[in-house]
Amino acid sequence: MSKRLVAGIDEVGRGPLVGAVVAAAVILNPHKPIEGLADSKKLSEKKRNELNIEIREKALCWSLGRAEPEEIDEINILQASLLAMKRAVEGLSVTPDHLKIDGNKGIDMDISMETIVQGDSKVASISAASIIAKVARDKEMVELDAKHPEYGFAAHKGYPTKVHREALAKYGLIAEHRKSFKPCKNC
Repeated sequence: MSKRLVAGIDEVGRGPLVGAVVAAAVILNPHKPIEGLADSKKLSEKKRNELNIEIREKALCWSLGRAEPEEIDEINILQASLLAMKRAVEGLSVTPDHLKIDGNKGIDMDISMETIVQGDSKVASISAASIIAKVARDKEMVELDAKHPEYGFAAHKGYPTKVHREALAKYGLIAEHRKSFKPCKNC
């Protein structure tokens, strides 16, 4: 019997006030190991970017999924995160036999799965997913910063920092803000 294909899944961007929540699904290739995989939050930006390239080149397959600010506002951030994860799995070019999902909530799919709290620190494929998702979302924040430099998105990546909250008070919301999030609702 052949070895099961296991996809690691993680999402980034639940806490920011702006932009999509982005998830990734990754099936690593056991014949092409990747050194240094870890929770994306524990890696330097330089290391994340290097690993992002290596993962994309060496993984059996990978996919990004997302839920946009309008969806987050409509169904809430938890449901949007699960939707982004489902979309990431659906985007894989190879159908996995099993899912390992960071956190404690499964997704609505007819594939065997397990949830692993702090999985991005424990399971290589989840670490890889966390890196790919974080690099992709951070890139989107840098692009959004180019359009709206007054908010400082490149620096804080959309999180509710003092700079971001002050910019909200001064300039108001942009289309990409999550209007259901309290600091945005108060604008």
